[in-house]
Amino acid sequence: MLRVVLVNFLMFLLPFLIYAAIALATGKRKIGEGFWSDAPVKWLFVAGLGLMLIAVGALISFSGGGPGGSYEPPHMENGVIKPGRIN
Repeated sequence: MLRVVLVNFLMFLLPFLIYAAIALATGKRKIGEGFWSDAPVKWLFVAGLGLMLIAVGALISFSGGGPGGSYEPPHMENGVIKPGRIN
């Protein structure tokens, strides 16, 4: 679950990080109080949400068990807890 949260957080922040890197690399902006005042924050926010939705869609599509699988809950086997899985 932590992986999903971190991936979504990174996908949301990615447009902001790219904007800041480009602004600093081109020398048009310096880090200070007014750094984000002229930034297209609304568009960066929308781009971040879009990347989050793409990441969620990819995680849903490419993780988990196959269709028609049966869930096997966590259980103890020889004194070791085996995690749950989809067969």
